[in-house]
Amino acid sequence: MVCGKLEIDILNSLWNLAEENEDRDISIQDIVDELSANGVDRAYTTIKTVMDRLTVKSILVRYKVGKKFYYKAAMNKNEMAMEAVKTVAEQFFDGNFIDMIKFVENNTQNILV
Repeated sequence: MVCGKLEIDILNSLWNLAEENEDRDISIQDIVDELSANGVDRAYTTIKTVMDRLTVKSILVRYKVGKKFYYKAAMNKNEMAMEAVKTVAEQFFDGNFIDMIKFVENNTQNILV
């Protein structure tokens, strides 16, 4: 599962807010505010669209309380990172983690540039 930059920014914001209070209901506006506080200024409608797409991808879960929708991540950050690593291994190294690790070791200088 590969995500774009804004999707990752949204997920990181969601995980950060949930870490502060795991019982908190997190709205789109909460994410907009968190992103803005971290220097990512995007329109509410843009964030809503991306969060809806993440819901369709089953990365976020959307639920309704009263008239308002809230979101939770379907996976925590570590689970999502492991899925991303598995995806890269499958897509570029035929699922061979050893080959992927060797690639990273041999290309560390290029990665850090």
